[in-house]
Amino acid sequence: MNKVYLAFAFHNHQPVGNFDFVLEDAYDKAYEPMIAALEHHPGVRLAMHYSGPLRDWLKANKPEFLRRVRTLVGRKQIEIMTGGYYEPVLAALPDADKLGQIAKLTEAIQSDFAAKPVGAWLAERVWEPHLAKPFHEAGVEYTVVDDTHFKYVGYTDDDLFGYYVTEEQGHPLKIFPTSKHLRYETPWAPVEEVIDWLRQLADRSLPAGWPLRVATMGDDGEKFGLWPTTYEHCWGEGWVDALFTALEANADWLVTAPPGDIAKWLPPLGRVYLPTASYDEMTEWALPAQASHELVKLKQRLRQEGRDDVLRFVKGGMWRYFMVKYPEVNTLHKRMLWASERVHRMKKLGPRREALDHLWAAQCNCPYWHGVFGGVYLFHIREANYAHLIEAQNLADRLAHPSGEWIEADEADIDRDGQAEVIFSTDSQWLWVAPGVGGSVVEWDWRARGVNVINTLTRWREGYHQDLIDAAARDAVVVAGQTAKLENIHSTTVRAKEPGLEQKLIVDWYRRASLIDHVFAPDVSLDDFYRNAYQEWGDFVNQPYQARLSRSARKLTLTLFRDGGVWIDDVRYPLRVEKKITVKAGQPGFTVAYTLTNTGAEKLTAHFGVETNWGISGGDANEGSYSLWPGGLLIRLNAIDAVSASKDVAVVNERVGRGLMRWTEPAAWWQFPIETVSLSEAGFEKTYQGTMLLAHWPFELEPGAAWKVKAQLELIHSA
Repeated sequence: MNKVYLAFAFHNHQPVGNFDFVLEDAYDKAYEPMIAALEHHPGVRLAMHYSGPLRDWLKANKPEFLRRVRTLVGRKQIEIMTGGYYEPVLAALPDADKLGQIAKLTEAIQSDFAAKPVGAWLAERVWEPHLAKPFHEAGVEYTVVDDTHFKYVGYTDDDLFGYYVTEEQGHPLKIFPTSKHLRYETPWAPVEEVIDWLRQLADRSLPAGWPLRVATMGDDGEKFGLWPTTYEHCWGEGWVDALFTALEANADWLVTAPPGDIAKWLPPLGRVYLPTASYDEMTEWALPAQASHELVKLKQRLRQEGRDDVLRFVKGGMWRYFMVKYPEVNTLHKRMLWASERVHRMKKLGPRREALDHLWAAQCNCPYWHGVFGGVYLFHIREANYAHLIEAQNLADRLAHPSGEWIEADEADIDRDGQAEVIFSTDSQWLWVAPGVGGSVVEWDWRARGVNVINTLTRWREGYHQDLIDAAARDAVVVAGQTAKLENIHSTTVRAKEPGLEQKLIVDWYRRASLIDHVFAPDVSLDDFYRNAYQEWGDFVNQPYQARLSRSARKLTLTLFRDGGVWIDDVRYPLRVEKKITVKAGQPGFTVAYTLTNTGAEKLTAHFGVETNWGISGGDANEGSYSLWPGGLLIRLNAIDAVSASKDVAVVNERVGRGLMRWTEPAAWWQFPIETVSLSEAGFEKTYQGTMLLAHWPFELEPGAAWKVKAQLELIHSA
């Protein structure tokens, strides 16, 4: 029997902005029990990674825990891995931020544990070939990726029991492939099966010239207690204790060691150049919805048929496609790049250091993608990234504008879609207007509150929605609490946190931003509009507007117009929509003035509506967030409701303040919540993403006639 090395690397992470009770629960169910288990099993050696946000919480709330980890590090039982401090997807960052984030976590590790890390955890295992260079420059000797990456270049499972060396521009990096088999079996398979699989490796003869085999398993530490049904299994029923006991009992042939030691003891299996990839599931999630659904079903069928010979050649998408799949992700990412450029220009070291830390916190990967875990669908996680981005830019702009009120505008293709956007920056706010997409406002940052008040997420279609529809048709949806069966989160069981979610699967055909211009028939109802079960007569919602910017010392005006059409019974009636957005220094708000002109030869009768969307944290709560109407009428932000003949409304969050809209003409109003149905580790769930408010008016225009309306939008502090 040959000796086998087992290299565990457990990754522990909580997003920036996550709720304190979530971290407390994770600590109780996963983090503390694992350290206690290692204390009781000194013969088990492995690598641990704690991301910066989690480390900050532990340092503030559980300092004794870090002292316990330090003891295990000191006796060489745990190797601590570095990485980007705030767990960013490194490939998506400017190089200076890559190096800065790694250096920050490395310094923290040296301070906390008196150890210099040699390995780095790669967030979501998102690998791109250029990463070898910044890793090496940061002093990193190795990282861990999935076997998926290796299979994309033709390797088989038998090729992956060790590590390889790659390079970029001569900068070397050792790479360990984590075994999908071990990732899926740990902790769900019986311990005996895990040991038997490793014993079979030991019983096999080694290829000529090979060192001893190394089986690597790098995965989330939260799977040991925090994922659904795993706490009782791992700790109540003792699965982890049984595994560690078995590892110690078989130490004569099965040696546990962290990857850093293995990289010192054993030579590499060879040289490798890996393509852009992530773990297998991520490549499925990154595809467009229909393609994602089809790929998952294809893989399921091939597995059932035992066609591993074909499966190894089936590829999914790449992580960066999330910036196409979700425009909101692209907005956040390009906003981050905008802020990064300005922060790195700062000359004063103290403010620059503070701004960099906020910038890096805003690079936390969680709201930049979505899969089984919530990601971009979690409102409070998006909100936290925006808060840090806004503060980073506040610090940079205070240095650039040291006194008084100020205002400036930029015309640039900030989101890299080939069309110029307009950015308004003032001492009190930051506005992003997209002339190429309906002349809409896609971001409105309130500097004093650190809030993007348009932090909504559109009801996008997801590939897994069809699974919910099909399961509901078979009455096969397992509702939370109906079963305690142990299941891997990659199980095909369809779980939901509440019944009837398939009825909430509404898909939007345009992005939910603000100042979106609608033209529709007089008989369209609120329910029609809510469910997108109506015909949009106009071609203004997401089509390009012409833009003209005028400037003065204290005021900027952006004139947007589109010579579009209104389509009634397949006949086009010309209509010009013009809107002028005026922004002033010193005021968190703006005015918008609309002019509709019938440029055709026939009378035009329809309804015109202006849609705004409000990303208000806690809008689904019972108290504290509501729309406030004349006469003191309060409506919860997650209510579907209508108000007639009102000029103004306030969108209120008692913790933050209110956004006030005041029109010059009384409007009929529709309100409804933007609620998505997404998949999390616990199953399908409904999530509040913001509130839509539509002010709409009937209009009847003779040829050449015009109709005008104007609004003031203000952000007001809470009393």
